[in-house]
Amino acid sequence: MAGSEALRALRTPEGPATLHLRAVDGVIEAEAWGPGADRALADTPDLVGARDDWSGFEPRDDLIRRLRREHPGLRLTRTGAITATLIPAICEQKVTGIEARRAYRLLTLETAESAPGPGELMLPPDPARLAELPSFAFHRCGLERRRADVVRGVCERASRLDALAGGTIEEARAALLKLPGIGPWTVAEVARLALGDPDAVSVGDFHLPNLVAWALAGEPRGTDERMLELLAPYEGHRGRVELLLEVSGIHAPRYGPKVEPRSIADH
Repeated sequence: MAGSEALRALRTPEGPATLHLRAVDGVIEAEAWGPGADRALADTPDLVGARDDWSGFEPRDDLIRRLRREHPGLRLTRTGAITATLIPAICEQKVTGIEARRAYRLLTLETAESAPGPGELMLPPDPARLAELPSFAFHRCGLERRRADVVRGVCERASRLDALAGGTIEEARAALLKLPGIGPWTVAEVARLALGDPDAVSVGDFHLPNLVAWALAGEPRGTDERMLELLAPYEGHRGRVELLLEVSGIHAPRYGPKVEPRSIADH
């Protein structure tokens, strides 16, 4: 797909679908295939952030003011797909991005199902099938016993978890934090991506405290506590500031060697 187009395979309550999005003169055009096509089209405005409202957001410093001016079309998404967002987020716990993407790709192949329509896409992993996978299958995908158990536990509760999207963000947060192996970082990822929470802050992230401290205070290293202190003036919209900083191209100074990806799949 070109930069102005995207194909997305997804599961909906009505069945699988493939969604084609294309930007034409500032308008998003959508087309879908499969049993879940109608549902995918109905959910498209939330998926592309068309209902995300920045009207109450007020930049309080020159950097955030400039970034908002440079990215006027930036939006928070709301997929409503809590379980589908939890699975890759769990894959990301305590590992590098490369390891996490590899694990999620291998899980997708482990439960391989072709998506309807064009593009030869694969559907996201089916929670029902993941709940029944044995430990060695997760190990083969690069997930150790702890994360495998968390994924299985989430998938066993998939219908109840997905129903949380119909309530408030506060109710969803509280319910998710009660799940074994799900902490504040994972909940923030789900709140931001699946629920469109404008105040979601990824506490516990490896890079974000440094980025916030460097961008907002000129400090090369930060902690979660310092990050929350710097973001406090934006309470209610802290997730929007996080998003602006992530797309800004700003990076905190790097010290020491990079964390190297590792694999448990062959051990």
